[in-house]
Amino acid sequence: MQQARSDFGFPKALRLLNAAQYRAVFSGTELRAAHPNLLIIARRNDLSHPRLGLVVAKKHVRLAVGRNRIKRLVRENFRLQQSGLPAVDAVVLARPGVAALSNDELVKLLDKLWRKLSRRADEPASADGANGRRKPRRPDGKSRKKAP
Repeated sequence: MQQARSDFGFPKALRLLNAAQYRAVFSGTELRAAHPNLLIIARRNDLSHPRLGLVVAKKHVRLAVGRNRIKRLVRENFRLQQSGLPAVDAVVLARPGVAALSNDELVKLLDKLWRKLSRRADEPASADGANGRRKPRRPDGKSRKKAP
């Protein structure tokens, strides 16, 4: 007997599926929610729902079982939170130390970061477009460093 699908599923429509979709988020980041162990970057999309992408590097989480645990918890948390999220394409990036978090700590951290991202998405954009972000780099891509 097949169970009826709920609105809390995680079909392909809710995922970032290819390199171009990831590239669009990385190059056009509008929203950030950061913590020393996780970073969520996002940009608004023209869809009626949020989409999720994951980046859990072997550099930060050595064992595959650890990377899989983190991805599973992030997907599940996103699946449960999706109805309260704005229409954005979000990429969750693992940072050093994320593997040391327990499942409960990771879930609480994700809840906090999703709330922060939602709040920032609801804020009107400032006139200069800065919206609390750092100053842009010089056109040649280098930062300005003061002479000693």
